[in-house]
Amino acid sequence: MNIYVGNIPRETTESAVREEFEQYGEVASVSLIKDKFTNMLKGFGFVEMPNKEEAENAIKNLDGTMFEGRPLTVNPAKPRTENRDRQKRFNSRY
Repeated sequence: MNIYVGNIPRETTESAVREEFEQYGEVASVSLIKDKFTNMLKGFGFVEMPNKEEAENAIKNLDGTMFEGRPLTVNPAKPRTENRDRQKRFNSRY
């Protein structure tokens, strides 16, 4: 199950987020999203947990908890959608 994790401190590491989620079960991967120009964390990321029950337990227990001084937002990740209107908006002349 893919999990969205928001309000992550910019100074944190993938291993710190992994340790937090491993308290609730196996973590397959952690991906923290970085700005492509500054290479700084954007403050959110995704955690993949193969066992759905463990993932749901992690979501229930970690949502709103303090992590390195900030309250986490933890939810099931929504599928990524292609936003074609956005491309049209930036490619149009007016």
